[in-house]
Amino acid sequence: MVGTGKGAENGILFRSAQALEQLHSIDTVVLDKTGTITEGRPRVTDVLCTGAVSQEELLHIAASAEAYSEHPLAEAVMRCAQERHIQPEEVRDFEPIFGRGVAARLGDTRYFAGNAALMREKGIDLSALGAQVEELTRAGKTPLYFAREDALLGVLAAMDTVKPSSGEAIRMLRALGLEVHMLTGDNRVTAGAIQRQLGIDTVEAEVLPQDKQEHIVRLQRQGRQVAMIGDGVNDAPALARADVGIAIGA
Repeated sequence: MVGTGKGAENGILFRSAQALEQLHSIDTVVLDKTGTITEGRPRVTDVLCTGAVSQEELLHIAASAEAYSEHPLAEAVMRCAQERHIQPEEVRDFEPIFGRGVAARLGDTRYFAGNAALMREKGIDLSALGAQVEELTRAGKTPLYFAREDALLGVLAAMDTVKPSSGEAIRMLRALGLEVHMLTGDNRVTAGAIQRQLGIDTVEAEVLPQDKQEHIVRLQRQGRQVAMIGDGVNDAPALARADVGIAIGA
């Protein structure tokens, strides 16, 4: 009772005393990246075009395609377009593609917006901007691809700022003898940049939202006692499956 009372004084609420007791046996901490390690408010830093469209045209297509999406990267695209006074156009047949991106029809043309996995799935050749995208991902930026039906149009690169407290928190967890894992939908190069910056033990990249729970299960099958820390609705199954689930910013 004393522990839960002290927690409440510091803005930490325990669902049960059992959860507090279980924390003592935890040996592995799994962190979601977006909104937990990072601020959860990415911003567009680079606009790359293949030559088929101008930057303004690309941002118009991007903002139109992403207008109905609630993903943090979509919000970054919308903010970038607004800053450049580019207005989105109404689209038809909007389709969210879970864990990969979106599809939408603008005029008579169908467009795709999302990660490299979506582009490969649709048969889109990414080589035109491959070298530039690789350089951006090495800097810790996340590429968001835009294509029309059968051709790549361009890439918007976004960066989400690491919270000032994340590095110290991870160092403290490791000092306690805990192994720290990070889950992210980012590609392996971008995820690796954050891993090196913060000294995280293990990173699982290109993880779909529905696969986070499976990562927790795999660790538990290895005999680990796992705490999951996340902040989004997508984290709910993993938070529930972990031995201790810790929701922040809720």
